[in-house]
Parts: sequence; structure tokens; C-alpha cells
Amino acid sequence: MAKQTGLTVRTLHHYDQIGLFSSSEVTESGHRIYTEEDIEKLQQILSLKQLGFSLEEIKETIENPQFNPMEVIKIQLETVKKQMEVQEQLYKRLEGVYQLLTTQQEVLAEQFIKLIEVINMSEQYFTKEQLEKLKNQTDKFSLEEKRKIENGWIDLIAAIRLELEKNSPPEAPAVVQLAKRWQELINTFTSGDAEIVKAAERYHAENPNNPIQFGVDEKLYKYISKAMIHI
Repeated sequence: MAKQTGLTVRTLHHYDQIGLFSSSEVTESGHRIYTEEDIEKLQQILSLKQLGFSLEEIKETIENPQFNPMEVIKIQLETVKKQMEVQEQLYKRLEGVYQLLTTQQEVLAEQFIKLIEVINMSEQYFTKEQLEKLKNQTDKFSLEEKRKIENGWIDLIAAIRLELEKNSPPEAPAVVQLAKRWQELINTFTSGDAEIVKAAERYHAENPNNPIQFGVDEKLYKYISKAMIHI
């Protein structure tokens, strides 16, 4: 039996010990004799094992008098589908972290952890469709273009902070002009999708100083938000 199935004798003994699979007959000398029915049962066990079932699940399944092979496959399909969804989510999270890291030459462990937190947190504010749309929009830019846009954000925020420190009113022409530039950069990544813009604004408003906001604190965000009213 071991030679015909490719299993080891130890495995067959283990199946016997746990009550999963035993020979129908045993000689006085202790030799196991397997019937055709035994071989058919072992084939079912191996098939279920190959599908990913644990030995305990296999035992429960084949001992069920209402055992239905089609139902087993259906259950396993659902299990595999869930596993695929988990792997897809992991892939997207890793991809998001990778994209954030591509613009930085050196990343500390603390920064890396914060970036992962950002990816996890973003799922609370954006739908899957919105995240996919953001990803597709970001993929349109080369690494050089992404860095250029990032530098644009840094320069813009520095200019806004300067106006804030000068106590310039939000409705001042210079500040409103900066707010227009702010809006343009947001549209660059959102394709002007109003719902994504709202989600992004809520995300940044509720999470000041997050790692992808280039040092925007709550005070500066409120300041530029007031200026945007006058666009």
C-alpha cells in the first residue's frame, strides 16, 4: 500500500493511530490487509488533504453519513476565496508601503511602522473602489514625476506656513492663490473625484501630522481650509 500510494509506512501507521484510516483486516501475525474499499477511502483522504483539509476535518467529513463530494468542494472553494482575498489585501498594503518608500532614500524603523499604519488607516476613510482609483491614478506617474510632485507639496506647505506665521488672513490674495495650488495638487491624485477629495480631506483633518502629509499640523490645515473657501 505504501509503495502504491507514495505514502510512508509511518504515515499509514499514524492514520491508523488517530482513527482516520485502518485496514479492514489484520492477520494473526499483525500484517494489515487492505481491500478495494480501503483503497477508495484512502484516495478520498488524500484528495481532501490535497485540497487543504486538516486531518481532523477529513475525519469528520468522511465519517459523515451524508458526505457529499460536491459540498466538500464548495466549502473548500469558499475557503480558498477567503484566503485569496486576504492575500490580495496584503498585496495592496505592501504595494502601498512600497510606493510611499520609493520617494525616500532612507527610512527608519519608526517611519516604516508609521507608513504601515497609514495604509491600514486609509481603509477606514476610502472605499475599495476609491483606493483602486487612487492607485491607478498614481501609477500614471513615473518615479521622477512623483518626486517632483512631492517637492511641490513641500514647497507649497512651506509657503503656506510662512503666510500663517505672518498672520496673513486666509482671504488674502496670496493665501487664496496658495489654496488654489493646494487644490490643483489634490486633483492631480484624485482626478477631481469629489467623493475622494472629501474622503482625503476628512482623513487629513482627523489625522494631522501623519507621515504622508509632509508635516502639516492641525493649525496649518485649518488655515488653508479657510483659504479654500475663497477660491
